[in-house]
Amino acid sequence: MHEYSIAYDIYTTARRAALDNSANEVKCVCVDVGKMAMVNPEQVEFLFNIIIEDDPLFAGARLSCREIETRTRCSCGYEGSERFVCPGCGKLPEVVAGMEIVVTNIEIEVGEE
Repeated sequence: MHEYSIAYDIYTTARRAALDNSANEVKCVCVDVGKMAMVNPEQVEFLFNIIIEDDPLFAGARLSCREIETRTRCSCGYEGSERFVCPGCGKLPEVVAGMEIVVTNIEIEVGEE
């Protein structure tokens, strides 16, 4: 159930950024989730919604998860999506995208001063 700790980390990251920028409200938190991150984005979204329930700063906020395709690269020059065996030379390619979980954007509302 590591989805809970991921959802909580997303919440604390967004909350810290919102408070640092004097936000009145968090509207949306956008997250990139790699297909190889071993995370269920729907579960993260569900848990995020439970975590924010009692926080008025997040009233009406939503979590938007975007799945990132796996991209690999090999020393032979191959670049593509093959994860296990390089089709060019047979070596194990390096994963360069698709394992990340990254907060990419936080939409906030800031009041007039």
